[in-house]
Amino acid sequence: MFKNNLKIAWRSISKNRLYAFINIAGLTMGVTCCILIGLYITDELNFDKFHAKANRIVRVTMEYGDAGTHNNVASTGTKVGPQFKRMFSEVELFSRTFKSTTVIAWGTKMFEEKNVLYADEDFFKIFSFPLTEGDPASALNTKEKLVISEAMAKKYFGNEDPLGKTLKIGSGRDMVVSAVAKNPPGNSQIQFDFVLPFGLIIGNRQEEWFTANYITYLLLKDEKKVNALQQQVTSYMKSHAIKTELGFTGADYLTHYIQPITDVHLHSSLEGFEPNGNIKYIYIIGLIAILILAIACVNYTNLATAQSAGRTAEIGIRKVLGAVKGQLFAQFIGESFLTTIIAIIPALVLSAALLPAFNSITGKHLTESVLLQPQVLLPLILLGIVIGFLAGSYPALILSGTAITKVLKSGFSFSASGGGLRKSLIVFQFVISIFLIISTIIIMQQMRYIQHKDLGYDREHIVVLPADKVIHRDYEALKKAIGLIADVKDVTGAYEAPVFIRWGDGITAETGNEKKKIHVNAIPVDLNFSKTMGIQLIAGTDFTPSDFQLMDTSNNYKNFRYTFIINETAAREIGWTPEQAIGKTINKGGDGTIKAVVKDFHFASLHEPIKPLVIFLDTSLARSFFVKISGRNIPATLDHMSALWKTRVIHRPFEYHFLDDDYNKLYQNEQRTAKIFGTATALAILLACLGLFGLAAFSTIQRTKEIGIRKVLGAGLANIVFLISKDFIILVSIAFIIASPIAWFAAHSWLQDFAYRVSIQWWVFVAAGIAGVSIALLTVSFHSIKAGTANPVKSLRTE
Repeated sequence: MFKNNLKIAWRSISKNRLYAFINIAGLTMGVTCCILIGLYITDELNFDKFHAKANRIVRVTMEYGDAGTHNNVASTGTKVGPQFKRMFSEVELFSRTFKSTTVIAWGTKMFEEKNVLYADEDFFKIFSFPLTEGDPASALNTKEKLVISEAMAKKYFGNEDPLGKTLKIGSGRDMVVSAVAKNPPGNSQIQFDFVLPFGLIIGNRQEEWFTANYITYLLLKDEKKVNALQQQVTSYMKSHAIKTELGFTGADYLTHYIQPITDVHLHSSLEGFEPNGNIKYIYIIGLIAILILAIACVNYTNLATAQSAGRTAEIGIRKVLGAVKGQLFAQFIGESFLTTIIAIIPALVLSAALLPAFNSITGKHLTESVLLQPQVLLPLILLGIVIGFLAGSYPALILSGTAITKVLKSGFSFSASGGGLRKSLIVFQFVISIFLIISTIIIMQQMRYIQHKDLGYDREHIVVLPADKVIHRDYEALKKAIGLIADVKDVTGAYEAPVFIRWGDGITAETGNEKKKIHVNAIPVDLNFSKTMGIQLIAGTDFTPSDFQLMDTSNNYKNFRYTFIINETAAREIGWTPEQAIGKTINKGGDGTIKAVVKDFHFASLHEPIKPLVIFLDTSLARSFFVKISGRNIPATLDHMSALWKTRVIHRPFEYHFLDDDYNKLYQNEQRTAKIFGTATALAILLACLGLFGLAAFSTIQRTKEIGIRKVLGAGLANIVFLISKDFIILVSIAFIIASPIAWFAAHSWLQDFAYRVSIQWWVFVAAGIAGVSIALLTVSFHSIKAGTANPVKSLRTE
């Protein structure tokens, strides 16, 4: 019986090649989309779960402030790890970590490495980063040892054994390779090429609660003790001893929170070393995959029910010969399963072919081998069974349940409810398509808004160069030499880029009646910072060389005085106008005078409102040069910089990037979402058009006699096109009415994540509606024009 049903199913597919192609192509695209998105979601949901002790590893975050301000950061001071291990029995091990860019050399090879991790010696006991060579227990137990990844072992030593080799780190420290680690998986928030002892960066400094530049991880003895440890930490940080140690008064406070490492990537708003994902985007992308697959299933159901009217004789004869309902159901559901199986095979091949492009969109590093793993193939087989049943069950039920007398007397025809279902499914397809069109337009508008918004500073044509300790020995001379290069307009230095200022601080201002304390972001800069970045001063004057003279460090800093520039928001929170702020005194670890107020500029993501900012002079803290170039001949300008660098900075290679790159990194998730939505929209429209094309073909064939009679009676081409198209256009219009409010709600909710965003405009919905109707009209017009130009005599004779 199975073999016979298989033959019949294959003959039916072979006989109706157009419909079979549409069904198989649609299902192939739908399954391919599900495979790729499924791989992406699986990778995201399994972030950091590869660690053997993942359920016992937690990250410590920090919250501090007073009664009016609350500041949360992912970093902590150096004291948190060791103190928590001393105080709380639940803590088994700790590791403080810090990421840095460092120059590393071996022989004549010298590279600026951006993936250098500093960690405590228990790092490899806590995390499951397997060592192919070396001992995890002793890999970082002295300051002379370092661990390198397999990729770096190949890069520096080729086929030589790296163990025991000496690498030169930074300005000349020799360190011995003690172990080689496997390259970290792509779904790890901790990525490294080198791991160096944490003691190198803190030296002999005392443990500190603040100076929070480090990510601290704890290994707990029991995964069930997370909540208990959190309660103990909260109580401890509120204790009188801690407040006394920190010198807190009034409502000042500091506390810490414990986050399971497996929750950080998708459920935390505080980023660590790698950009976080967002569980909301996982739901959205998963829903897109389901909707696209639903369109493909709808196509199959619609076309299968439409074709079935031509199988009257087959059904009647099989019933006369004794076929029961169950046998007919098995036959027709078998055809659906066969179609699905045929679609899955090319879907796997297509997924492998599209994987590089998919990786480019999502930022993943998935390989073709993952497609052949049981955890992919088994769900895929289950998916095929579900698709085959869902897509084929309705046609199979109505065909197998038709009474034999009805078939033999009047032939097979669908009830009004059957026609209503097909129309409902068409509406469903275009609701999805129009929803995606509207959503994609709004997402693209927001991304364009982000790219072109006036940030309050100029990020165009600004080259960023490193400034390390060795460079600081000749800082002013190098800065002057760079400024003399043709097409260089300005040069300055700063602790970090104005794109994302992380330094958190506090200031106290004398307002006359009382002292006003506010939390601020702060950035130490060099002269010409505002000019180079194009930041507008709205009151006061910029820093001048004479301001350095006020920073007198003699006599134990007794006469030391800062000069500050603040932004509009800082002045407003204190209670001053920009003009009133000039000349006022504020304290930031030392008294200083406000010399200028700058117009508010965005020094963080557009997700966040502009906060108070303090800019102060301190070239010793500058970690980067910012070089404003004209942009007339960028390659030549960079070549001149490179030549100068090689003669003046011999200890590190010439490595640069543009400020634009730093800005774009803030919106990686949004850029990926925009690309995924754009691709999904195109795919949904294509699938909907495929189904519409098949139904239009069937509808035209079914109405051949009607069209012939109308033409004989004088109907023109326009009348015939309108006759065939109008029903489909009405259905698409209904879909537009349904999709519009859903899309508005979804887009509005998404935009709420941005403090600065576009407004949703009415023309977006009109454009999407026109696009939907136009797409449907173009899809149907092929068959309607073909029917309208056919010879009516031949049509009537054939009928």
